[in-house]
Amino acid sequence: MTTPATPERPVLVVGAGISGLACARVLADAGVPVRVLDRGRRVGGRMSGRRVETSVGTRVVDLGAAYFTAEGSGGFSEVVADWERRELARPWTDTFAKISGRAAAGGGLAGSSTGPVRWGTPGGLRSLLDDLVAPPGRDPLDVVSGIDVEAVDATLDGPVVDGRPAAAVVLAMPDPQAADLLPRMVATRLDVSARWNWRPCIAVYAAWDQRWWPDFHGAFVNDSDLLVFLVDDGSRRGDGAPVLVAHTAPDVSSDHLDAPAAIVPEVLAELGPLLTSAATPAPTWARAHRWSLAEPLRPHADAAFGWDEGSRMGVCSDAWGGRPKVQTAWESGTAIGRDLAERFAG
Repeated sequence: MTTPATPERPVLVVGAGISGLACARVLADAGVPVRVLDRGRRVGGRMSGRRVETSVGTRVVDLGAAYFTAEGSGGFSEVVADWERRELARPWTDTFAKISGRAAAGGGLAGSSTGPVRWGTPGGLRSLLDDLVAPPGRDPLDVVSGIDVEAVDATLDGPVVDGRPAAAVVLAMPDPQAADLLPRMVATRLDVSARWNWRPCIAVYAAWDQRWWPDFHGAFVNDSDLLVFLVDDGSRRGDGAPVLVAHTAPDVSSDHLDAPAAIVPEVLAELGPLLTSAATPAPTWARAHRWSLAEPLRPHADAAFGWDEGSRMGVCSDAWGGRPKVQTAWESGTAIGRDLAERFAG
C-alpha cells in the first residue's frame, strides 16, 4: 500500500455501528487520519433505540440488539469492564425464561435457560457507541452523519467514495449492503453477496401504565410462528419501566417489511395469552421498527474481516469471525482497524 493516509485522503469507514466505530477508534488512537460516514442522524446501527415516554419518564428503548455478552479475557471484556466502572453498562441476567407459543400450553412461563451473563445499559446500547466516538481523555472521532453513500469505486490512485478520495475504505455493514456499494469484482473476491441471505426482524415495542406480566428478564418463545423473543425493557434498563419489546419471527417479518406497523395488533393480541392466558391489556402506545438485515444466514466464520488488497477495500460486521453478536461486531471492526493501523501508522 503506497498511498499514505492524510486528512485530505483519510481511511473512510462507511457505517457507524459498533464494528465501524471500533475500527475507526483503533485508527484514530494510532494517529491514522480516519473519517466515518453514516446515513443516520446518529451513530448506532443495530444498537440503535428510540426515545419514548413511559410512566417512569422519558427514556430510550433498545430495538435492535437485545443485549450483549463479554466472553473470554482481554479485548472486548476489558472494554466492557471499563464501561461497567463508568456505569455505562451493567450485568443484567444469565437466565432467560421459556414460553410455549402453542395455544394448548395455556400461557405463562414454562421453564428457563441459563447461559452467559447478558449485559444491559442504563442509557441504551447506543450510549456505548457514543462513548466510542468520544471517550474521556481521547480525541473524538470524525463522524459525518446524514451521508447516504451510493458507490465505492476503484481508481489508479486508490478507492473513491462518491467522489471522496480515500487511502482505504472499510464498509462496516451487512453483506448485501456492502455488495451494493462495492465494484462487482471486489465483492466477488471478498465473497460478499447481494443475495437476500440475512434474516429480517420486526421489533414491536409497547408501554403500559403498569406491569401486568409475570416477572422475567427476557424470554425465548418456542413453537410460535409469530414471535421468537420477548424482553422486559424495564428489567433490561434497570428502571422498572412497564415496557415490553417483542421480536417477530423471520418469515412473518418478511411479509411485513413494507408496512411493519400492520403487525402491531397481531403481536399485542398474542402477548396476553402467551404470558397470562388472558387478553392483553390496552397499551399506552405501541409501535414497530423494521430490521431488514437483522442476522446473517451464512456468516464468514473463518476470517475476522474481509480485505481486498488490490482495491484497498474491506468489509467488517458481526457476520465475520464467529457467532453474530455485538462482541463479534466489535472484534471484527477492531481486527481490521489494527490491520490498517499497521499499514498506515508512523
